[in-house]
Amino acid sequence: MKNTYYWLSVLVALLFSINLNAAQVVVVNPSNNTTVNKNEISRIFLGKLKAFPGGGSVVPVNQKSGSAGKVEFDQKVVGKSASQIKAYWSKLMFSGKGKPPKELNNDNAIKSFIANEPNAIGYIDEANIDSSVKVILKL
Repeated sequence: MKNTYYWLSVLVALLFSINLNAAQVVVVNPSNNTTVNKNEISRIFLGKLKAFPGGGSVVPVNQKSGSAGKVEFDQKVVGKSASQIKAYWSKLMFSGKGKPPKELNNDNAIKSFIANEPNAIGYIDEANIDSSVKVILKL
């Protein structure tokens, strides 16, 4: 029995380490040939940049609030905590100056949205990349 607990704890630790090492990537539609840097991506997700630098409107999509992916993206790219993001968008919505990007439930929903919207930009777990999206930044 003691040996079973040992192997179970090793398995759990391995699963957590795999998940923690998974990287988020910023993705766009494969037909989108624009290049954007981290600062521009931050400005897109804060509603400050409404078009890609090369032209064409931009449609950002977020992961669901509270998800690990959104928390990581907000910290690494936008440079804000979840509560700072919420306060930021509350202020803009109250003043009528903007609304936050649409939120989707998971990586598959984001990939599907981006595959059908040439001007979309979002972020997913690197392990879920396929031909329906193109990576433009690895976090």
